[in-house]
Amino acid sequence: MTVDERLLVRKRKKARTIRLFRKIHRQTAVFLFVAFFIMAGTGLLLGWKKNSGGILLAPTEKGTSSNMAEWLPLDSLTNLAVTFLHDSVSASLSPEIDRIDVRPDKGIVKFTFTNHYKGLQVDGATGKILRVEQRVADLIEHMHDGTILDRIFRTGNGIFKLIYSTVTGLALLIFTITGVWLWLGPKRLHSMKQPGKR
Repeated sequence: MTVDERLLVRKRKKARTIRLFRKIHRQTAVFLFVAFFIMAGTGLLLGWKKNSGGILLAPTEKGTSSNMAEWLPLDSLTNLAVTFLHDSVSASLSPEIDRIDVRPDKGIVKFTFTNHYKGLQVDGATGKILRVEQRVADLIEHMHDGTILDRIFRTGNGIFKLIYSTVTGLALLIFTITGVWLWLGPKRLHSMKQPGKR
């Protein structure tokens, strides 16, 4: 086999590889368009949540005292929050607490719940409810990472989040590899000498 023939064989192999990568790139893009659209949109919103003017993330209130020695016990604050949730927000909302966020510098305790997106900000010293918030940023975060599906189907083990994160992560990796090859491959192909030319 001559040098020109070997070069032609190499060029054909590279061209086949480029076509294969283009096909993988295109088919993966079509299949995962919705997932990437949701991930990109929610990621953008999460980046802006602190600068949304209270739309995505409610402002943190200020309690009467930042001295925790003056605060009510945590179980008392919890009982006050759950009672307020049922009496003043909605009796149908689950009282199961997901997180208790203690903010000594602000003098408050934030309560977030497991089965809905209502939140309460409570004065640590007086137990007064300072704000009832709709936790939009938590909903967006759950859409972003797939947790929303586990909540809808009540799996309790995070299987949908794991599948969603794995599929979108692997797809993004495939996009990156095939995208680089689609950019680099034709450049390398064109830089090879044409058969019969020196």
